[in-house]
Amino acid sequence: MFARILLLVVSLLLPSTLGAQAAPAEQAGLASRLTIYLAKGSPDACGPGCDRWIAIEGEIDREAAARIRRFLAAVKDLQRPIYLHSPGGNVEQSYAIGRLLRSRRAIARIGRTIPTACAAGKQADAACLKIKNGRGEVEAELTTQRAMCNSACGYLFLGATSREVAPDAVVAVHSSRLVLAFDGRPDPAAVAEYRRRRLLAADRDRAAFITAMGINRELDALIRTVKFESLHVLTRSELYGFGIDTRPLAETNWTLEKEARPFVRKMATTKKESASKFRTMELRLSCENSKGVPLTFASEVDETARGKSTILIAADTEKVTGGSPLRFGKYAVWRGNIDADMVNTILASRSLQVRETTQMPDDKTSNTKFEIDLTGLPSVWDRLRASCASPAAGPASLLPAMLRHTAP
Repeated sequence: MFARILLLVVSLLLPSTLGAQAAPAEQAGLASRLTIYLAKGSPDACGPGCDRWIAIEGEIDREAAARIRRFLAAVKDLQRPIYLHSPGGNVEQSYAIGRLLRSRRAIARIGRTIPTACAAGKQADAACLKIKNGRGEVEAELTTQRAMCNSACGYLFLGATSREVAPDAVVAVHSSRLVLAFDGRPDPAAVAEYRRRRLLAADRDRAAFITAMGINRELDALIRTVKFESLHVLTRSELYGFGIDTRPLAETNWTLEKEARPFVRKMATTKKESASKFRTMELRLSCENSKGVPLTFASEVDETARGKSTILIAADTEKVTGGSPLRFGKYAVWRGNIDADMVNTILASRSLQVRETTQMPDDKTSNTKFEIDLTGLPSVWDRLRASCASPAAGPASLLPAMLRHTAP
C-alpha cells in the first residue's frame, strides 16, 4: 500500500546536549558516513604490547554493514582491537554489524582515533577523510577521553565478545524513532496502524538482539523508558550489571594533559568487593618543582565511612608515599612530593599498589587494595618532561581535573 518507506533511525544526541534536538554528526567532528580504517600508534597505545587497531567512527548509514563486512574480510588478525566512536545512526545496520563482530569474536572498546596527518579539530573534513579511506595503516594517536558510543552504536558494541569502556568514555542509550515517508496521501488511520505495528516489531527486534548477545534484559527495559529526545549515559554499575563491561577495575591509558601546567594522569573505576557500586579515582604526576615531583591521588569517598582514611601507595615492594587525604565534597584528595629516585622506581615497575584504610561506623576499619597499571607511563613521562621545560607552563592546580569537571 505504501510505495516508499524509509529507514528506522535513532538520534545523534551527544551527552553534553541531553534533551536538545538531534545534532548532525559533523558537529561532533565526525563524518555522516561510517568510516573504518587501520591505525597504528606508539608502543602500548592500545594496551600492553598493542600498537595497532581498527577504527570505526562516524554516523551509521544505510550501507554501513556491507562496507564494514568487506573491510573486515581482508583483516586476518582477529585479535586486533576495534575502537568505536559514533553518535549513532541506523538501527538495523547496527544489528547487522553487531552480529558480524560476534562472528569474529571481536574485541571492542570505546575510543577516539586521531590521525597525526589530519589538522587539529578537522577529523571529518575532506582531506582527513581521504587519509582515513586510503590504503594501508594510518599513523594516529588513541584516546578514550570524550569518546562515545551512543544510540545505535551501542547495539554494534554489544556484538563484540570482549567489551571495554574506559572511565572517561561513554555509552548512551534511548528509544528509537520511526521515520516514514510516503508517496501520495495514504489513509491516516492506516498510517497510524502501520506505525504502531512497526514500533512493536522494533521493540521485539531490539529485545531479541540484546538477549542473543547475552546481555541482561534489564537493558532493554531501561531503553524503553528513555525517550528518543533524551539520552541516558550508562553508569559503571549499569555497564557491569547488564553484562556489557564486567571488569571490577577499569582504567584509562596514561595520558599527557597539556594545560597551563602540564601533567600525566590515569583515571580508574573500581568495584567495592561487597556491592555492585563503583567509585572513580585519578592518579597524576606533575612537573618537577623545588620539592620534587608532585603526585596527586583523588578518589570518591566511601559513603559508609565515618572517620578519616589513609592512603598507602607502593611500587612493587617499595613504598612510594602515603598519608591522610583532604576532603573536597564527595572526593578525598591526597597530594605529596616524591624524589627523582622514586620516579625511576615507578617507571621501572609494572604497577602501583594502592591500599586505602577507612574508619567505618562500627569502629572497624575497611581495607581496599587494588593495582594501577603503569604500562605506557615511561613514554608519556618523557613527553611531560619536555612540556615542563616550556616557559608557558604555569602554576598547578591542587584539584585533579576529575574533581574540577564533576564535583558539584
